[in-house]
Amino acid sequence: MTGQGALSRGGGPLIEVRGLRVDYGLGPDAVHAVIDAGLTLVSGSVLGLAGESGSGKSTLAYAMTRLLRAPGIITGGQVLLHGGTGPPGEPAAQPGAEPAAQGAEAAAQGAEPAAQAGVIDLMTADERQLRELRWSRIAVVMQSAMHALNPVVTIGAQLTDVLEAHRLRMDRTERRQRAVFLLEMVGISADNLRRYPHQLSGGMRQRVMIAMALALEPAVVIMDEPTTALDVVTQREILTELAALQRDLAFAVLFITHDLSLLVELADSIAVMYAGRLLEHAAASDLYRAPRHPYTLGLLRSFPPLHGPRKPLTGIPGSPPDLRTPPPGCPFHPRCGFAMDVCRTEVPAAIQLRDPGNGRSAACWLHDGTREVPAELAVPEPGTPSPGAAMEAGTGTETGTRPGAGTGAGAGTEAGAETEAGAAAKLAAPPEPAAGTAPVTRQLTAAAQLGEPAAAQDATGTMR
Repeated sequence: MTGQGALSRGGGPLIEVRGLRVDYGLGPDAVHAVIDAGLTLVSGSVLGLAGESGSGKSTLAYAMTRLLRAPGIITGGQVLLHGGTGPPGEPAAQPGAEPAAQGAEAAAQGAEPAAQAGVIDLMTADERQLRELRWSRIAVVMQSAMHALNPVVTIGAQLTDVLEAHRLRMDRTERRQRAVFLLEMVGISADNLRRYPHQLSGGMRQRVMIAMALALEPAVVIMDEPTTALDVVTQREILTELAALQRDLAFAVLFITHDLSLLVELADSIAVMYAGRLLEHAAASDLYRAPRHPYTLGLLRSFPPLHGPRKPLTGIPGSPPDLRTPPPGCPFHPRCGFAMDVCRTEVPAAIQLRDPGNGRSAACWLHDGTREVPAELAVPEPGTPSPGAAMEAGTGTETGTRPGAGTGAGAGTEAGAETEAGAAAKLAAPPEPAAGTAPVTRQLTAAAQLGEPAAAQDATGTMR
């Protein structure tokens, strides 16, 4: 499954994850936490990673950056980082060149990395290469700011420590000025540089983590539930600031959360993870209005619509599987209302549902082309004309641009209408494309415009 949603803007891939596997422990008792994960993060895009707690989202993110702690073990796969990985003077990567060999040359020359075209496999990079790439090319906003920040070191010292390690030509005054700028960039005054983490509120600590992640203006920022445990007002403020920063600095984002309703607005494309496997990937609007995997459908039915008549929330019965003893076949089949005999014995591979360039896929036997797909999982995608709409093509009428207008999205998601934040985002986003064209992706900024009450509702998360 690949994050191709932003390719319509002309951006190239920044990170490619290929067949990544992560275990906890060794031998027959090892827990398979991530199984053959594949993602592509495109320049300037926002890729959302959603799933229930324990599905492997954070493990995948930390494995990608080689920050995984014991007993976690990466047992296979590649994580290819494109661009800015070669030392000064190193030529661009040639087709067919081995990433590991390029990484060895970089280490041998002993120079600081520069913005040269190149590709490196982070799984084979040595410690020196990883130290040079972290924060300068890839930054991480940890899930718990209170535990990520050093409690006995001031905020200013922690910010300048990053600059001292990676910006060797900066003197002490310049580092302090940069630290002041970073705090002000996230809405914190400079007098907080002398404070310790426990002297700041939860929202301020999270802002400090974001400022630290952006200190070296990286191309990729991985955000692991950056608004967890914050009140809804603070969540909205932080997401609004993230929107402005992503717009100004044009970095790509891997945004991890269990709140799918939030990702529908923030992300260009969304990958859904369950029991260590990626089950579905699609553009955000397509996934919201026309889910293709039963698990995604269950997640969408777990939060209430903000428009239209009230409907009971069905949710997903049961609990996620124990990864020590996972069920045979599809990991979701014990909770799936559409489970078949094949689901109980064989694991489905990711099936491309459209032109591979669009990147929509689902790991479900219902879409293997030999079975009738249930109506809930066969809702026309936004911009796909229905049979009746095809007769109106001469009038320029486009089907699927409004929730519930000829797409049947209400039947597929039980929402019946868009969230309030979805409506606000549509005001700022361009029209959705007609069938057969590349999808138009949304900027992170579309969901967090100040002065729009609807956007504020989504940025704070949907109450469940």
